[in-house]
Amino acid sequence: MLITKLKDREEIISFFDLRPFVFKCFGCKEVYFPEEEVDRLIEDNRNKITGIARVDYLCREEFSKVYIEKVSLEIERSGGVVVFSCGVGVQVIAKLLEEKKVLAGCDTYYLNGFQGLSVQDFNCQQCGECYLNYTGGICPITACSKGLLNGPCGGAKNGKCEVNPEMDCGWELIYKRLKKIGKEEILKKKKVLVRDYRRIITEKPVVKE
Repeated sequence: MLITKLKDREEIISFFDLRPFVFKCFGCKEVYFPEEEVDRLIEDNRNKITGIARVDYLCREEFSKVYIEKVSLEIERSGGVVVFSCGVGVQVIAKLLEEKKVLAGCDTYYLNGFQGLSVQDFNCQQCGECYLNYTGGICPITACSKGLLNGPCGGAKNGKCEVNPEMDCGWELIYKRLKKIGKEEILKKKKVLVRDYRRIITEKPVVKE
């Protein structure tokens, strides 16, 4: 089980300065999705948005690919894409729109219960603090076998992971994606990322100091 919550309001509002295209995913009925809150945000910033898509199961890559083709002109006019979904949906859209800046509007939290099985290429570990906005839509925790948050370990060879030689180095993929969208400088400007495990271990809200 998992739950999605909106990121900090001020952070999301800054996304609308891009004049983005917006995706909302409502597919998983067992997942709480704050659609009413999302709708209020969209309504307050409607004049800054090039288009909106309400889609079920963004994680279905082939389906999302077809849908993107239908709204390609609106996406092309946008300065980026904002995705309100769990981390898997964001990663799928980022893969399909490699040359667009794709931003996560939600954090995904873990809840006790059966997590289900997925045949998707992407995974979300429900950190409660999504890093996809700093890493080009590629998750540094699930794409890196060591779950490193601040760059590669130095053990990769020829673009492959030292732990699993059949696995691409997640951080090399992140760098290439950021370079493609002209955002590789974010790796120098962003402060050190530290994972807050309290967001996973407890269900209590974390008070920012």
